[in-house]
Amino acid sequence: MRATILLTGIAILAGCVSTDETVTQDTEQAVRDFIAVRGLPTTDRVRTARDDQWQDIDQNFLLYLQRRRAYLFEFARRCHELNEFPVVPDVRDSSNTIRAKFDTLRGCRIAKIYPLTEAEVAELRDIGESPGSRN
Repeated sequence: MRATILLTGIAILAGCVSTDETVTQDTEQAVRDFIAVRGLPTTDRVRTARDDQWQDIDQNFLLYLQRRRAYLFEFARRCHELNEFPVVPDVRDSSNTIRAKFDTLRGCRIAKIYPLTEAEVAELRDIGESPGSRN
């Protein structure tokens, strides 16, 4: 009896983990498709300011929001550290510039930086959201 309950509990937990992983993979693929369909250009660097904001999309992508501009950062690997700590730039050569391929956020190297329009930011924020989840 105990073994049956234990096995049932493990199966339920395994189902939860695989569901979360599937959602993460779906979001990642949706963002990659968005980049490909839009043909987003890349930029080498972004000038920073004190009032800039960050919003993570998943462990591979992050929105960098300025007053008049927005960027999509793609990491070189999954950045699990985004879930554990607030997102702040690590120490860099220049305190007002973030560079692709050189700089890191929470130890995660930024592979690419894509400039975005306001419409593209709105569309990226909706990726992974179910209809009506943002009331």
